[in-house]
Amino acid sequence: MSAYSLVDVLEARETIDNRLKFPVPANWMQGRTTFGGFSSALMLATIFERHDGLPPLRSALINFTAPIGTPPTIGTEILRHGRNVTIINVRAEIEGKVAALGTFSFGVPQDSHVAFDHPAQPAPKPEETEPYFPPGLPRPPIPFLENFDVRLVDGALPFSGAEKGYLRLWARHKDPRMWSRMEGLISVADLPPPAIYPTLKKPGPNSSMNWIFNVLSEEIETREGWFLLEHQLTAGHDGYSSQVMRVWNTDGDLIVDGMQSVIIFV
Repeated sequence: MSAYSLVDVLEARETIDNRLKFPVPANWMQGRTTFGGFSSALMLATIFERHDGLPPLRSALINFTAPIGTPPTIGTEILRHGRNVTIINVRAEIEGKVAALGTFSFGVPQDSHVAFDHPAQPAPKPEETEPYFPPGLPRPPIPFLENFDVRLVDGALPFSGAEKGYLRLWARHKDPRMWSRMEGLISVADLPPPAIYPTLKKPGPNSSMNWIFNVLSEEIETREGWFLLEHQLTAGHDGYSSQVMRVWNTDGDLIVDGMQSVIIFV
């Protein structure tokens, strides 16, 4: 496979002994592994394929344990099916070895008086912002980025020696078929480079260890597929960094709130 949308990948799945096997097109790679948001979306899609009638997704804990450079085979296991919450474990394997492991929690809405919001800081509209990649660049520096429209709101480019690790972007799938799907949202949410990258002065490899996120709304609709992403470096020592990752819709409603640990080989 060459250039395939995420929808094309999901539709090309194979069923093998109650597990799903997905292709890994070159345009979803970053180095020797797939983009983490892509791998996470495949895991979530497997849950949706194998388990009907789930309540809305509320949170996920994902560990990236090995590179996914060839088609993974993904299976699920229900850990709990309660009155309010269903918890499902997902394993993505390559040649019998675990490459990614996720625990996804789905919960029914609760009748509660508690309501706190974290609205987005003011930002220009996507069409009023400049492309994230410099003009004249023939293609994005990493293959998977070709699948997205990305615009810079605030922050610095990677390896620019900035004083802080901070970045705000507008981003969306180029394929409109992914604009209102949860798999589309999850893959967009992991799109920006590591938050520590703007502070560095030279390129270097990285590897995401995990990704923890909460989904704060059942409604993921947003204007023309655009989401506002914010990645902020919390701290980094001994080659490991911690970052906060948030996603808002175009109305400024917080949709995803998460954090991630990233190994930096610099």
